[in-house]
Amino acid sequence: MAIAIESDGSFGSSEFMEVVWGAVLKLYGECGASRAGLSLIDFDIEKKSAVLRTGHNALEMVRAALASITKLGSRPMAVHVLAVSGTIKSLMRNTAP
Repeated sequence: MAIAIESDGSFGSSEFMEVVWGAVLKLYGECGASRAGLSLIDFDIEKKSAVLRTGHNALEMVRAALASITKLGSRPMAVHVLAVSGTIKSLMRNTAP
């Protein structure tokens, strides 16, 4: 899934993934987080975008967790899902400017 990130300041991919994993854990616990199978495929701080991989059976769970993100540390943050695709290749092709 292609993600747009709204936040002030800069942050790294590891900080972003900590927030994502925290949101999944908070909503679904460790069992739900293990089913999500999340991995970061691409992260661009300048464009404030990311590409996440998850299983199709955990897609709605991950979308809900991303919608629940409101902060990165003490800074406000919002995460929006731009597109979802079955393959990374078609996702990149369909979301490229």
